[in-house]
Amino acid sequence: MKQPATLDSLRPFMAFVSNCLVLRGFHPHRASEIELAVEEALVNIFRYAYPERPGDVEVRCRVTADRQLVIEIEDEGVPFNLLSIPDPELSTEISRRKVGGLGIYFIRKMIDDIRYRREKDHNVLTLVVSPEKPAPFAGEPGCRHSGQPL
Repeated sequence: MKQPATLDSLRPFMAFVSNCLVLRGFHPHRASEIELAVEEALVNIFRYAYPERPGDVEVRCRVTADRQLVIEIEDEGVPFNLLSIPDPELSTEISRRKVGGLGIYFIRKMIDDIRYRREKDHNVLTLVVSPEKPAPFAGEPGCRHSGQPL
């Protein structure tokens, strides 16, 4: 699905991703986590990928042989690898924390595997999710991101 990179496109993108998750039998709680991560990634693209011109975003979903869902988000905006952003300092008192970075932190916590590549002037963010992953804040270790191609 390809749409303009604007907030008006968020609802159709999220309906598309939700439909992919429902069709693959993801539990509603797990689906909500994944939807939140995808929404955060999309809003970041809408806000920052095209600072001087309009652009588009494409979202694709596919299933792997081992039942993982692969969600690819592609844009032609400025290069941005969210894996290069360090985790925010969460031990600092909230009033002293730097603004920003929490959305990317949550994406990392909710997605099983995150990959990024820059391909022919396109950002391609790949989110690999399993239906069985437990809640990220229920004592499970955080996500992993390999940077390996699929």
